[in-house]
Amino acid sequence: MKEDLISIGKMAALNRVSIPTLRLYDEKGLLKPRYTDEKTGYRYYDINQNARLEMIVYMKELGMSLSQISQVLRKEDISLIEELLSQKNEQIHRQMRQLKAQHDAVERAISSIERYRKSPSRGTFSLEYIDRRFAWGIPCSCNFYQDDVHSYERVLRELRLKLEEEKFPQIHSYNIGTSILRENFRKGRFIADRIFIFTSTRDQGDPSGLQTVESGMYACVYLDNYDDEVHFARLLQKHCQEMEYHVAGDYICEVMTGFNVFDNDPRRMFLRLQVPVTFQK
Repeated sequence: MKEDLISIGKMAALNRVSIPTLRLYDEKGLLKPRYTDEKTGYRYYDINQNARLEMIVYMKELGMSLSQISQVLRKEDISLIEELLSQKNEQIHRQMRQLKAQHDAVERAISSIERYRKSPSRGTFSLEYIDRRFAWGIPCSCNFYQDDVHSYERVLRELRLKLEEEKFPQIHSYNIGTSILRENFRKGRFIADRIFIFTSTRDQGDPSGLQTVESGMYACVYLDNYDDEVHFARLLQKHCQEMEYHVAGDYICEVMTGFNVFDNDPRRMFLRLQVPVTFQK
């Protein structure tokens, strides 16, 4: 009988799979050899079994697990293949969305660090065009401008818990912004309005409350200490008055990146204070 069969080694070589793989398929019941020598334990295959092995390899390349392949081969139902592949297709799309979100976050982090390296010295004012952004957040539960940094940390924690509920990737929670309503900023009243994340796309499924931060010219100033925000925000307000800029929207404090990876000081942040402005013509 063995004269009409091929050895496991030749079967593996013909199909570019390993001998341990064929042994595993035997153990799992996916591809049983036509004959096994009782004395030596050597496995022998019929050349016609190549078609079944090719089907197994193909389904593996589609991302199906061995248990799923076993189920398909056992039931011999092509509709089951379609159902399993549809589930796999959704899983792949979900992974692609997650990778896209991670990719966007990595690019934003690189951009933020590069901006820090090339930013003007602390306290220098700039006028910048900032492209449209998307923001998702919650109202501030307390006015952390009247308290210490611990109040800010509590509000930030509330935002991160809400992000978990909305199924946002947590990597977004490192690109944080806070805002003050335009009228309050213009009058010098520091009342925290919202805390939010910036996200560059709507790939998160367009959750309720996702807001657009319009593109435009922004008066900006950079600093590297949380405790100095109010002082520099007042300077930014004065600068807008001196330059006769018209404040056209809410004030935003954007955390470009954090430096607490280097020490334990929670106040070490690279911040961009910004307010949209228009000009008299």
